[in-house]
Amino acid sequence: MTLDRELSGPDAPLRATARALAKVDAARALVLVEGISDQIALEAAAAGRGRDLDAEGVVIVPIGGAHAIRRFLVRIAPVTPLAGLYDRREEEIVRRGLVDAGVGAPMCRADLEALGFFVCVDDLEDELIRAVGTDRVEALIAAEGDLGALDSMRGQPAWRGRDPAAQMRRWLGSGSRRKLRYARSLVEAAVAGNALPRPLDAVLTTVARRE
Repeated sequence: MTLDRELSGPDAPLRATARALAKVDAARALVLVEGISDQIALEAAAAGRGRDLDAEGVVIVPIGGAHAIRRFLVRIAPVTPLAGLYDRREEEIVRRGLVDAGVGAPMCRADLEALGFFVCVDDLEDELIRAVGTDRVEALIAAEGDLGALDSMRGQPAWRGRDPAAQMRRWLGSGSRRKLRYARSLVEAAVAGNALPRPLDAVLTTVARRE
């Protein structure tokens, strides 16, 4: 059963983190992400590339927000390769967390990438909407029966006439579990169009098994 179908309820983030942490001791590589939607997206991206992260010993840990990165890095045993995804607004938090945990001393984005941590601009949903294109995203939303809800938001005075990508990003982030529901289908559409966003691709490359 896939993560997005298995996890539900208000305690879903805690259960997802606990399940991932139970695998850390046996992990060959570790990926830290902010939340469950990031985990779903990475799993879908790996599957789209024909990879089985469990078989490779790659564990994705949703840490519940960038502010928790230092706590998790200190808590878990060192695992290499180490990688992670973060939103652009959280860059300084991630940088300080890596420094405080003794992982490295990144001074800029290039240093963070050298340590395996890649930025989503502005966030993962923004990356995926650009990769897939607004027409295809709208088609996916319509296929899920959610176009009426999107249109309702787009008709609000604050959002009327705004950039379609910005409207979709706001809509995905405003509804209960929307980011979780659409993470897999958006990634699958990006893979099908050979347009997987760079941060997802870079993380998977960082933790790839090298024989």
